[in-house]
Amino acid sequence: MNDIATPVGWWEFFNPNRLWAVVCIPVLVLFYAILLRLKRNRGIRYTQTGIVGAVLPRQSQWRRHVAVAMALCSITAIVGAWARPAGTEKVKRERATVIVVLDRSLSMQATDVAPNRMAASKEAAKQFIAHLPTEYNVAVVGLSGSSSVLVPPTTDRLTVERVIDTMEMQEGTAIGDAIRAGLGAVAMAPGDDEKGPAPAMMVLLSDGQNTGGSVSPQTAAMDAKAQNVAIHTIAFGTQNGYVDVDGHRENVAPDAAGLGEIASITGGQAADAASASQLDNVYDNLRSEVGYEDVKKEVTARWALYALAFALVASMGAVSMAARWP
Repeated sequence: MNDIATPVGWWEFFNPNRLWAVVCIPVLVLFYAILLRLKRNRGIRYTQTGIVGAVLPRQSQWRRHVAVAMALCSITAIVGAWARPAGTEKVKRERATVIVVLDRSLSMQATDVAPNRMAASKEAAKQFIAHLPTEYNVAVVGLSGSSSVLVPPTTDRLTVERVIDTMEMQEGTAIGDAIRAGLGAVAMAPGDDEKGPAPAMMVLLSDGQNTGGSVSPQTAAMDAKAQNVAIHTIAFGTQNGYVDVDGHRENVAPDAAGLGEIASITGGQAADAASASQLDNVYDNLRSEVGYEDVKKEVTARWALYALAFALVASMGAVSMAARWP
Protein backbone atom coordinates (compact mmCIF):
# COMPACT_ATOMS: atom_id res chain seq x y z
CA MET A 1 0.00 0.00 0.00
CA ASN A 2 1.49 3.30 -1.14
CA ASP A 3 -1.12 5.46 0.60
CA ILE A 4 0.04 7.71 3.39
CA ALA A 5 -2.12 7.89 6.49
CA THR A 6 -2.98 11.44 7.53
CA PRO A 7 -3.51 12.14 11.24
CA VAL A 8 -6.85 13.66 12.20
CA GLY A 9 -7.07 14.25 15.93
CA TRP A 10 -6.28 11.00 17.70
CA TRP A 11 -6.66 8.84 14.58
CA GLU A 12 -5.13 8.50 11.15
CA PHE A 13 -6.98 7.97 7.87
CA PHE A 14 -5.94 7.08 4.34
CA ASN A 15 -8.83 9.18 2.90
CA PRO A 16 -9.46 11.91 5.49
CA ASN A 17 -11.25 14.03 2.87
CA ARG A 18 -14.25 11.71 3.24
CA LEU A 19 -14.75 12.77 6.85
CA TRP A 20 -16.79 15.73 5.64
CA ALA A 21 -19.80 13.41 5.90
CA VAL A 22 -19.76 13.76 9.71
CA VAL A 23 -21.41 17.16 9.25
CA CYS A 24 -24.67 15.23 8.99
CA ILE A 25 -24.38 14.32 12.69
CA PRO A 26 -24.99 17.82 14.14
CA VAL A 27 -27.74 18.31 11.53
CA LEU A 28 -29.49 15.15 12.70
CA VAL A 29 -29.05 16.17 16.35
CA LEU A 30 -30.66 19.54 15.60
CA PHE A 31 -33.50 17.83 13.73
CA TYR A 32 -34.08 15.50 16.67
CA ALA A 33 -34.16 18.43 19.11
CA ILE A 34 -36.73 20.22 16.92
CA LEU A 35 -38.93 17.12 16.81
CA LEU A 36 -38.82 16.83 20.60
CA ARG A 37 -39.88 20.45 20.98
CA LEU A 38 -42.75 20.05 18.50
CA LYS A 39 -43.93 16.95 20.33
CA ARG A 40 -43.80 18.77 23.65
CA ASN A 41 -45.81 21.69 22.28
CA ARG A 42 -48.39 19.32 20.82
CA GLY A 43 -48.81 17.59 24.17
CA ILE A 44 -49.67 20.90 25.86
CA ARG A 45 -52.87 21.16 23.76
CA TYR A 46 -54.34 18.11 25.50
CA THR A 47 -55.72 18.93 28.94
CA GLN A 48 -57.15 15.49 29.69
CA THR A 49 -53.75 13.88 30.20
CA GLY A 50 -55.25 10.97 32.11
CA ILE A 51 -57.36 9.93 29.12
CA VAL A 52 -54.35 10.28 26.75
CA GLY A 53 -52.19 8.19 29.08
CA ALA A 54 -54.81 5.47 29.13
CA VAL A 55 -55.05 5.36 25.35
CA LEU A 56 -51.36 5.72 24.45
CA PRO A 57 -48.60 3.61 26.03
CA ARG A 58 -46.04 5.55 27.99
CA GLN A 59 -42.55 5.47 26.55
CA SER A 60 -39.33 5.89 28.47
CA GLN A 61 -37.57 9.10 27.46
CA TRP A 62 -34.13 7.86 28.34
CA ARG A 63 -34.61 4.73 26.22
CA ARG A 64 -35.48 6.88 23.22
CA HIS A 65 -32.48 9.12 23.77
CA VAL A 66 -30.12 6.14 24.05
CA ALA A 67 -31.45 4.60 20.85
CA VAL A 68 -30.97 7.84 18.95
CA ALA A 69 -27.48 8.34 20.40
CA MET A 70 -26.45 4.81 19.40
CA ALA A 71 -27.79 5.37 15.88
CA LEU A 72 -25.74 8.56 15.58
CA CYS A 73 -22.64 6.73 16.86
CA SER A 74 -23.24 4.04 14.24
CA ILE A 75 -23.38 6.64 11.49
CA THR A 76 -20.18 8.23 12.79
CA ALA A 77 -18.39 4.87 12.75
CA ILE A 78 -19.63 4.20 9.21
CA VAL A 79 -18.21 7.53 8.06
CA GLY A 80 -14.93 6.71 9.79
CA ALA A 81 -14.80 3.33 8.03
CA TRP A 82 -15.49 5.05 4.71
CA ALA A 83 -12.44 7.27 5.33
CA ARG A 84 -10.27 4.11 5.63
CA PRO A 85 -8.83 4.40 9.15
CA ALA A 86 -5.21 3.38 9.75
CA GLY A 87 -3.95 1.30 12.63
CA THR A 88 -0.52 0.11 13.74
CA GLU A 89 0.48 -3.53 13.56
CA LYS A 90 3.78 -5.16 14.50
CA VAL A 91 5.24 -7.00 11.53
CA LYS A 92 8.35 -9.16 11.53
CA ARG A 93 11.29 -7.49 9.84
CA GLU A 94 12.59 -9.32 6.80
CA ARG A 95 16.07 -7.81 7.13
CA ALA A 96 17.97 -5.51 9.44
CA THR A 97 21.41 -4.44 10.58
CA VAL A 98 21.99 -4.68 14.33
CA ILE A 99 25.01 -2.97 15.87
CA VAL A 100 25.93 -4.40 19.28
CA VAL A 101 28.07 -2.01 21.32
CA LEU A 102 29.72 -3.69 24.32
CA ASP A 103 31.54 -1.84 27.08
CA ARG A 104 35.06 -3.19 27.59
CA SER A 105 36.34 -0.50 29.95
CA LEU A 106 38.22 -1.42 33.14
CA SER A 107 35.09 -0.90 35.23
CA MET A 108 33.69 -4.07 33.64
CA GLN A 109 35.88 -6.10 36.00
CA ALA A 110 33.54 -5.21 38.89
CA THR A 111 32.14 -8.33 40.55
CA ASP A 112 28.78 -6.97 41.66
CA VAL A 113 27.43 -9.08 38.78
CA ALA A 114 28.75 -12.63 38.99
CA PRO A 115 31.30 -13.69 37.94
CA ASN A 116 32.03 -10.12 36.75
CA ARG A 117 30.34 -7.58 34.54
CA MET A 118 32.48 -8.36 31.51
CA ALA A 119 31.85 -12.10 31.51
CA ALA A 120 28.12 -11.69 32.16
CA SER A 121 27.70 -9.10 29.40
CA LYS A 122 29.57 -11.27 26.89
CA GLU A 123 27.39 -14.30 27.57
CA ALA A 124 24.14 -12.31 27.41
CA ALA A 125 25.19 -10.58 24.18
CA LYS A 126 26.00 -13.91 22.52
CA GLN A 127 22.63 -15.30 23.49
CA PHE A 128 20.92 -12.19 22.18
CA ILE A 129 22.73 -12.40 18.83
CA ALA A 130 22.24 -16.15 18.49
CA HIS A 131 18.45 -15.75 18.64
CA LEU A 132 18.25 -12.97 16.06
CA PRO A 133 16.93 -13.98 12.61
CA THR A 134 19.75 -15.56 10.61
CA GLU A 135 19.33 -13.10 7.74
CA TYR A 136 20.10 -10.11 9.97
CA ASN A 137 23.55 -8.55 9.68
CA VAL A 138 25.24 -8.11 13.05
CA ALA A 139 28.24 -5.91 13.87
CA VAL A 140 30.17 -5.58 17.13
CA VAL A 141 31.71 -2.37 18.47
CA GLY A 142 34.07 -2.34 21.43
CA LEU A 143 33.41 0.58 23.79
CA SER A 144 36.48 1.95 25.54
CA GLY A 145 38.77 4.96 25.32
CA SER A 146 39.55 3.90 21.75
CA SER A 147 36.21 2.59 20.52
CA SER A 148 36.31 0.67 17.25
CA VAL A 149 34.41 -1.75 15.03
CA LEU A 150 35.53 -5.25 16.01
CA VAL A 151 33.27 -7.09 13.57
CA PRO A 152 31.74 -5.40 10.50
CA PRO A 153 28.15 -6.32 9.62
CA THR A 154 27.93 -10.03 8.87
CA THR A 155 25.54 -12.96 9.05
CA ASP A 156 28.36 -15.23 10.28
CA ARG A 157 27.33 -15.79 13.90
CA LEU A 158 30.35 -17.96 14.74
CA THR A 159 32.75 -15.14 13.84
CA VAL A 160 30.77 -12.72 15.97
CA GLU A 161 30.84 -15.08 18.96
CA ARG A 162 34.58 -15.70 18.66
CA VAL A 163 35.34 -11.98 18.61
CA ILE A 164 33.13 -11.35 21.64
CA ASP A 165 34.90 -14.16 23.51
CA THR A 166 38.32 -12.62 22.81
CA MET A 167 37.39 -9.07 23.82
CA GLU A 168 39.75 -7.66 26.44
CA MET A 169 39.38 -4.72 28.77
CA GLN A 170 40.82 -1.32 27.93
CA GLU A 171 40.98 2.05 29.66
CA GLY A 172 38.42 4.76 29.09
CA THR A 173 34.72 5.03 28.20
CA ALA A 174 34.20 7.10 25.05
CA ILE A 175 30.49 6.53 24.46
CA GLY A 176 30.18 9.18 21.75
CA ASP A 177 33.05 7.66 19.78
CA ALA A 178 31.46 4.20 20.12
CA ILE A 179 28.19 5.51 18.65
CA ARG A 180 30.09 7.12 15.78
CA ALA A 181 31.92 3.82 15.19
CA GLY A 182 28.55 2.04 15.18
CA LEU A 183 27.21 4.45 12.57
CA GLY A 184 30.29 3.72 10.51
CA ALA A 185 29.48 0.02 10.78
CA VAL A 186 25.95 0.72 9.52
CA ALA A 187 27.47 2.19 6.36
CA MET A 188 29.43 -1.03 5.85
CA ALA A 189 26.30 -3.19 5.74
CA PRO A 190 25.53 -4.75 2.35
CA GLY A 191 22.53 -3.20 0.63
CA ASP A 192 19.87 -4.36 -1.76
CA ASP A 193 19.64 -2.72 -5.18
CA GLU A 194 15.85 -3.05 -5.20
CA LYS A 195 14.95 -2.50 -1.54
CA GLY A 196 17.80 -0.16 -0.58
CA PRO A 197 19.71 -0.32 2.73
CA ALA A 198 18.25 -2.44 5.50
CA PRO A 199 16.87 -0.65 8.58
CA ALA A 200 19.52 -0.33 11.28
CA MET A 201 19.43 -0.10 15.04
CA MET A 202 22.02 -0.10 17.80
CA VAL A 203 22.08 -1.87 21.18
CA LEU A 204 24.52 -0.13 23.52
CA LEU A 205 25.54 -1.64 26.87
CA SER A 206 27.66 0.37 29.27
CA ASP A 207 28.37 0.24 32.99
CA GLY A 208 29.80 3.70 33.55
CA GLN A 209 29.85 7.35 32.63
CA ASN A 210 31.40 8.90 29.57
CA THR A 211 35.03 9.79 30.30
CA GLY A 212 36.15 11.44 27.07
CA GLY A 213 36.38 10.94 23.35
CA SER A 214 36.32 13.20 20.32
CA VAL A 215 32.53 13.70 20.38
CA SER A 216 29.97 13.91 23.16
CA PRO A 217 27.35 11.15 23.51
CA GLN A 218 24.56 13.67 22.90
CA THR A 219 26.09 14.91 19.64
CA ALA A 220 26.67 11.36 18.43
CA ALA A 221 23.07 10.52 19.36
CA MET A 222 21.85 13.42 17.24
CA ASP A 223 23.88 12.00 14.34
CA ALA A 224 22.18 8.63 14.86
CA LYS A 225 18.78 10.28 14.91
CA ALA A 226 19.57 12.06 11.63
CA GLN A 227 20.38 8.68 10.09
CA ASN A 228 17.21 7.12 11.52
CA VAL A 229 19.18 4.72 13.72
CA ALA A 230 17.47 4.06 17.06
CA ILE A 231 19.84 3.34 19.96
CA HIS A 232 18.57 1.02 22.69
CA THR A 233 20.67 1.46 25.83
CA ILE A 234 21.36 -0.82 28.78
CA ALA A 235 22.78 0.57 32.02
CA PHE A 236 24.55 -2.50 33.42
CA GLY A 237 25.61 -3.03 37.02
CA THR A 238 24.57 -1.95 40.49
CA GLN A 239 24.97 1.41 42.17
CA ASN A 240 27.34 -0.19 44.70
CA GLY A 241 29.71 -1.67 42.13
CA TYR A 242 33.38 -0.85 42.59
CA VAL A 243 36.86 -1.60 41.25
CA ASP A 244 40.28 -1.27 42.86
CA VAL A 245 42.63 0.99 40.88
CA ASP A 246 46.17 1.61 42.14
CA GLY A 247 45.17 0.66 45.65
CA HIS A 248 42.12 2.92 45.67
CA ARG A 249 38.54 1.68 45.62
CA GLU A 250 36.38 3.54 43.11
CA ASN A 251 32.64 3.37 42.71
CA VAL A 252 31.57 2.44 39.16
CA ALA A 253 27.81 2.92 39.20
CA PRO A 254 26.18 2.92 35.74
CA ASP A 255 25.05 6.24 34.29
CA ALA A 256 21.40 5.37 33.72
CA ALA A 257 20.41 9.01 33.17
CA GLY A 258 23.05 9.60 30.51
CA LEU A 259 22.21 6.42 28.64
CA GLY A 260 18.51 7.17 28.94
CA GLU A 261 19.08 10.53 27.28
CA ILE A 262 20.79 8.82 24.33
CA ALA A 263 17.85 6.46 23.91
CA SER A 264 15.37 9.32 24.19
CA ILE A 265 17.13 11.38 21.52
CA THR A 266 17.17 8.54 19.01
CA GLY A 267 13.76 7.05 19.77
CA GLY A 268 15.17 3.90 21.36
CA GLN A 269 14.42 2.15 24.63
CA ALA A 270 16.40 2.57 27.84
CA ALA A 271 16.72 -0.23 30.37
CA ASP A 272 18.61 -1.07 33.58
CA ALA A 273 20.12 -4.43 34.46
CA ALA A 274 21.65 -5.09 37.87
CA SER A 275 22.19 -8.82 37.40
CA ALA A 276 22.84 -11.40 34.71
CA SER A 277 19.22 -12.58 34.77
CA GLN A 278 17.93 -9.04 34.43
CA LEU A 279 20.29 -8.51 31.51
CA ASP A 280 18.89 -11.63 29.82
CA ASN A 281 15.37 -10.27 30.27
CA VAL A 282 16.36 -6.90 28.80
CA TYR A 283 17.87 -8.58 25.76
CA ASP A 284 14.73 -10.70 25.36
CA ASN A 285 12.61 -7.56 25.26
CA LEU A 286 14.97 -5.86 22.85
CA ARG A 287 14.92 -8.90 20.57
CA SER A 288 11.21 -8.33 20.08
CA GLU A 289 11.80 -4.63 19.47
CA VAL A 290 14.59 -5.26 16.96
CA GLY A 291 12.82 -8.13 15.22
CA TYR A 292 9.55 -6.33 14.56
CA GLU A 293 8.53 -2.99 13.13
CA ASP A 294 5.34 -0.95 13.35
CA VAL A 295 3.49 -0.83 10.04
CA LYS A 296 0.48 1.32 9.19
CA LYS A 297 -2.40 -0.89 8.13
CA GLU A 298 -5.98 -0.19 7.13
CA VAL A 299 -8.45 -1.20 9.86
CA THR A 300 -11.75 -0.47 8.11
CA ALA A 301 -13.22 -3.80 9.26
CA ARG A 302 -12.70 -2.80 12.90
CA TRP A 303 -14.63 0.44 12.45
CA ALA A 304 -17.36 -1.41 10.56
CA LEU A 305 -17.65 -3.72 13.57
CA TYR A 306 -18.05 -0.68 15.83
CA ALA A 307 -20.81 0.62 13.55
CA LEU A 308 -22.58 -2.74 13.67
CA ALA A 309 -22.40 -2.86 17.46
CA PHE A 310 -23.87 0.65 17.79
CA ALA A 311 -26.57 -0.21 15.24
CA LEU A 312 -27.57 -3.33 17.17
CA VAL A 313 -27.96 -1.38 20.40
CA ALA A 314 -30.01 1.27 18.58
CA SER A 315 -32.20 -1.44 17.02
CA MET A 316 -32.80 -3.06 20.41
CA GLY A 317 -33.87 0.32 21.77
CA ALA A 318 -36.25 0.89 18.85
CA VAL A 319 -37.78 -2.57 19.23
CA SER A 320 -38.24 -2.13 22.97
CA MET A 321 -40.12 1.14 22.37
CA ALA A 322 -42.29 -0.35 19.61
CA ALA A 323 -43.20 -3.44 21.61
CA ARG A 324 -45.95 -3.11 24.19
CA TRP A 325 -44.64 -4.95 27.19
CA PRO A 326 -47.19 -6.35 29.69
